[in-house]
Amino acid sequence: MRSAAEANANRTSASMLQGVEVVDAQGHVVGHVCEMAIIPAVDPTHIAFIIFKSKGKYKLSGTPGGSRGNFCVPVRDLRLTPFYALELRETAVPAPITGDENYLLLERDLLDQQIIDVNGRKVVRVNDVELEWKQLNGPPNVLQLQVLAVDTGLRGAVRRLLKGLPRHIVETAAALVHSNGIPWQYVNLIETDPARRVRLRIEHSALGKMHPSDIADILEELAPAQREAVFSSLDEDVAADALEEVEPKLQKQLLEGLDSGRVADIVEEMDPGAAADLLSELSDERAEDILEEMEPEERQEVEDLLEFPENSAAGRMTTELVHVPVGATVADAVHALREFEGDLETVSEIYLLDEHEVLQGVVPIARLVLARPETHLQALAEKISTSCDQKASADEVVDKFDKYNLHALPVLDKQGKLLGVVLAEQVIALLHERL
Repeated sequence: MRSAAEANANRTSASMLQGVEVVDAQGHVVGHVCEMAIIPAVDPTHIAFIIFKSKGKYKLSGTPGGSRGNFCVPVRDLRLTPFYALELRETAVPAPITGDENYLLLERDLLDQQIIDVNGRKVVRVNDVELEWKQLNGPPNVLQLQVLAVDTGLRGAVRRLLKGLPRHIVETAAALVHSNGIPWQYVNLIETDPARRVRLRIEHSALGKMHPSDIADILEELAPAQREAVFSSLDEDVAADALEEVEPKLQKQLLEGLDSGRVADIVEEMDPGAAADLLSELSDERAEDILEEMEPEERQEVEDLLEFPENSAAGRMTTELVHVPVGATVADAVHALREFEGDLETVSEIYLLDEHEVLQGVVPIARLVLARPETHLQALAEKISTSCDQKASADEVVDKFDKYNLHALPVLDKQGKLLGVVLAEQVIALLHERL
């Protein structure tokens, strides 16, 4: 087993390799390191090629004359000299870089780029990339260069600030600063090319497990192209939850790069009230295109809500609620809960409706726990303490929540028909808008 000292001796970084001399087998300097390349589809954890800028004209083996520019050489065709130069093996055949290679380049694609620190629930900037030289099992003196972590702290910044000074001075100064990095296997990397096409290498499962508000915070921190890349990578249900957590202006920006069909899939997963609020912020033409792509049932729910003024009770309500006939039993209520496709975390009550959908009673979920399956819900129902008209103002809704300490407020039409409910979280959002 290697000692800690031996391991540290083999450690390096992207910034420390920048500018390192590349020499031929006779010790002549042929260029200086300018990039390190990974081929993600082949091996995402090791540097495949070192790219060097030639010094003068570099003569390719088997060709007359020489040429200038950048050349790449596989790491296995290099040897690390005692003076920290990279020596080309006699069998090495560096190839000119054409620009068409599908490489991930550390300097171009990583340094100073924003990445998602899933564990830290935030966006951070890459200051350096930690690397380690390793010897392959098998042929003697054949090297690998493994990617260990991205440095998002001051150590990487110090190395880059002091780049050009002798190596031992830079490392001594860097060692005085605490290291702060993300292991490479946990890195969520977003990269954009000059054509502004966005490619994403990201742990979708990690994002999917995050709270929607954390995803929303991350989206708000990212640059537009990177934000679009992250959002477009999310599953519809995760994207819908995150979209409900961001500001209306950012909602519009997130949807700009998506076609109407993709947006419709996301909107269908949203709370109908939130979906209606979102579409009301878009142009009539854009909103209509999205509605046309939605499934008939979901489209009808949202279209009905769009008819109500935004600042009315009906404009703030959701139609995602659990209701059963007035003569239903506890077993019926449990079945309705199991069939409910909305967010169960928002359900605090079950509503009893007659044949005309007029509200007859409310049963708190907590009362179902100890009741027998055959118990009629009417026996468990509470008297309807308060409700509001569909045209009630936002101020009236807030006052009722404050006065009666409500979890949800039923919204009724003139005949007492249940149209929907305003949830406490929607009142909190309303109050937040006023701050």
